[in-house]
Amino acid sequence: MGSISTKKKTIEKTVLIGLVLPGQTEELVHEYLDELEFLAYTADAVTTKRFVQKLHKPNPSTFLGSGKIDEVKQYIFKEHVDMVIFDDELSASQLRNIERLLNKDHDNPSCKILDRNNLILDIFASRARTSHAKTQVQLAQYQYLLPRLTRLWTHLERQKGGIGLRGPGETELETDRRIIREKIKRLKNKLVAIDKQMVTQRKSRASLIRVALVGYTNAGKSTLMNRLSKADVLAENKLFATLDTTVRKMTIQNLPFLLSDTVGFIRKLPHQLIESFKSTLAEVKEADVLVHVVDISHPSFEEQLIIANTTLLEIGATQVPTILVFNKVDQFADKLDQKALRKTWMARLATDGNSNIRACLFISALQQSGPGALKKQLYDTVKPLHIKRYPYNNLLY
Repeated sequence: MGSISTKKKTIEKTVLIGLVLPGQTEELVHEYLDELEFLAYTADAVTTKRFVQKLHKPNPSTFLGSGKIDEVKQYIFKEHVDMVIFDDELSASQLRNIERLLNKDHDNPSCKILDRNNLILDIFASRARTSHAKTQVQLAQYQYLLPRLTRLWTHLERQKGGIGLRGPGETELETDRRIIREKIKRLKNKLVAIDKQMVTQRKSRASLIRVALVGYTNAGKSTLMNRLSKADVLAENKLFATLDTTVRKMTIQNLPFLLSDTVGFIRKLPHQLIESFKSTLAEVKEADVLVHVVDISHPSFEEQLIIANTTLLEIGATQVPTILVFNKVDQFADKLDQKALRKTWMARLATDGNSNIRACLFISALQQSGPGALKKQLYDTVKPLHIKRYPYNNLLY
């Protein structure tokens, strides 16, 4: 009854949960929940309500206080909510306790409990297309599931005292753990084999200068990729539209190079995904030039810029020459013209001593405003690298 049926798919009703912890404001937490709602939308869920509570620290048993848990319970029963999503990672015991409390005294307990990591993993699983991406996501899912297996066996708790029940339950649980560990091992071995193939492919492309598009998810990287290279990469207003790295050859004024579109970064990206997607992110680390795309229209674009830079630091790509591109200027609230934008603190990032940032540009990939300036900057950045690699070909440019 809680689901909204359509001809193509079922849209699930969900509520979002966030905590205001010391050092945070309620406004900031709602910004985080805005992103969580976008994640839910990407997973085909509609958000009907948000619950926010101020606490000094999360309740170790139920994350929220008992009063707020009861408030959430009353709402999901009344509105027939399908799913509750928490903006933070939940432990196995928290998941189990919350699920028990929210579904207690209900004739048909069916409300699912997810945390942010679980939701992101689900989105990745639905969007993985190639064998490489599917293997990476499956590995991350099993690594996430392993410490939470006990949650699947709560039905045994209702049969305490039954002779012969506890032993088989524990044995079956251990069997499942062993099976998942074996699957993790097989998936890791499969990734090693795929990674070797990817390394070989990258070596075969090493003769050309490589440019990688990077940035926060939904910043417009795929749209920009299509504008620059006339590719046909999936570009939509949802998070993580791109999981697999797409590489296209480009030529600007007889200057050839490779342009790649990579997976987007996000706040609190599950560490299982970072580990699993290391080989994909290697495309970024081994690039000769980065084009860091920032959605300037987003109210928290400064934070997104910092998160993306932190991720680049984690994978060792901070020293790669970078062109900083502020995209979606057509949607920017301040509606400044290009001349005014070039006088802002954003434009000064290229001259503040940060040696890896070669230029800052302001464009709209969707409106095709600015790609010409970006092509010129790409030419000016790639050309000296190409001449250094091929000193005898410099007469061509």
